[in-house]
Amino acid sequence: MATTVRFRLNIPREQAMRYYNGTVRFVIVHAENGQRIQFPAQHIRPFITQSGVQGIFSISFDDHHKMIGIERV
Repeated sequence: MATTVRFRLNIPREQAMRYYNGTVRFVIVHAENGQRIQFPAQHIRPFITQSGVQGIFSISFDDHHKMIGIERV
């Protein structure tokens, strides 16, 4: 059974470009339930705009805690 956790991102453009370019390899967030989550930065690339990355997202994991995907809520 997959687990889904929600979190909010508010990353300014300059910092988001470090994720996009691979300078920073991991994103670390605190989910709405207080859980700390770390995932590869490549997964936020589709959400980077000229102003950065803003919004509420959900991340899904399988039963073995392997990431399934991220989507904007």
